[in-house]
Amino acid sequence: MTADAALSTPPLASGPEGPEALRPLLTTVLDALAAGTAERGGPLPAGGPDAVTARVAAALGDPLPDTGDPDALHALVRALAAGAADPADPLCAAHLHCPPLAVATAADLAASALNPSLDSWDQAPAASALEAAVTRALARTAGLADALVTTGGTESNQLALLLAREAHGGDLRLVCCAGAHHSLPRAAWLLGLPAPVVLPAPRGTLETATLAEALTTLPGPLLVAATAGTTDAGLIDPLPEIAALCAAHGARLHIDAAYGGGLLFSDRHRDRLTGLDAAHTVTLDLHKLGWQPAAAGLLAVARPDELTTLHQHADYLNATDDTEAGLPDLLARSPRTTRRPDILKIAVTLRTLGRDGLGALVDQVCARAHELAGLIAAHPGFELYDRPVISTVLFRPAEATDDTVAAVRRRLLHEGRAVLGRARLDGRLWLKATVLNPRSRPDDLARLLELVEGSTPR
Repeated sequence: MTADAALSTPPLASGPEGPEALRPLLTTVLDALAAGTAERGGPLPAGGPDAVTARVAAALGDPLPDTGDPDALHALVRALAAGAADPADPLCAAHLHCPPLAVATAADLAASALNPSLDSWDQAPAASALEAAVTRALARTAGLADALVTTGGTESNQLALLLAREAHGGDLRLVCCAGAHHSLPRAAWLLGLPAPVVLPAPRGTLETATLAEALTTLPGPLLVAATAGTTDAGLIDPLPEIAALCAAHGARLHIDAAYGGGLLFSDRHRDRLTGLDAAHTVTLDLHKLGWQPAAAGLLAVARPDELTTLHQHADYLNATDDTEAGLPDLLARSPRTTRRPDILKIAVTLRTLGRDGLGALVDQVCARAHELAGLIAAHPGFELYDRPVISTVLFRPAEATDDTVAAVRRRLLHEGRAVLGRARLDGRLWLKATVLNPRSRPDDLARLLELVEGSTPR
């Protein structure tokens, strides 16, 4: 390559010149984020899908032009920020979509710059060692032995069913309740398992009497999936009783703690997860109640030897003689091949905040949710579903129809004033506020109710 050609090559993010190449670009990104946030002026862009699409199209122009635009970074980051649903805005409270911590986001930048791939040791020497240490520490926190990094709860649940199928055979049947995450029956379908047995859950959780009857009458092998933090209402199944029933009937137990797993960091709330350590597998997801940029999922396992079922041999990645010589074999750590080092941001967060710091964040959002529930219960214009178990609050305008509830939510979305979710329980439609922003304050919560009240037809 000639000197002129080298000078015309776009700068790289890593290597000796990488930090200096990134420095001015970071300023550009930060300026664009600030400009886009100011342009949006609230939790969501106003105008609905058509207006957002038009603004993105205007900023994007030709997606693949013949000649590049040096201002593209600023323009597109600004457009993305202006058109974002901002989880750091207290009025953006629809989903299990957390505002990521700044320190975790900074660590994620380093992971992107270095770009290790965790499918062979020679692509990720330090990242593979870091992943092994941190995943095992998190697994032990949950009372299990080891953990794999995943893209989130869906992949973790699919992987849990895969390990169960390989351990117990293709006629394994999933038993879950109607409140379980949709990824569980989908995983059974993807894996060619028999149709799941979905038990009724009139109160939103898996009822022990119903489960006991199912375990008594259904032929095995069976995999029971319990939930610690349902998507709709943040409810936690009776884990100790479910674990005891599974042990008595010889059923395998998986617990989906994608939402509720963060309670492990809190001295005040950890007891709600009693029974977690009795599971064969547990789904955790720190881009929910862990304040990580997506993705930051894990699957914790009680029996690490079961992970050998994931092993594959590819001579260019894990040649036998390399493994015998001491190079770690990483292909049994995931069904994926290329994997970015998502463990770095998790490790940085754990070390920076410690258990106490993360536990304090958990306590704060749970307290804010209880305060919101208190405001709703005291307001004659609203009906509260129930006191929150974690940080999800369901409510609705008093005496409103389901159509009205749905219309209020969509009106607030279209106007860009608030982002609320929806959940159907007890045969009715509820507005859902998922409090994951530890910076939310009581006046923010009161403002949320004012917006709903002001958007409700009278």
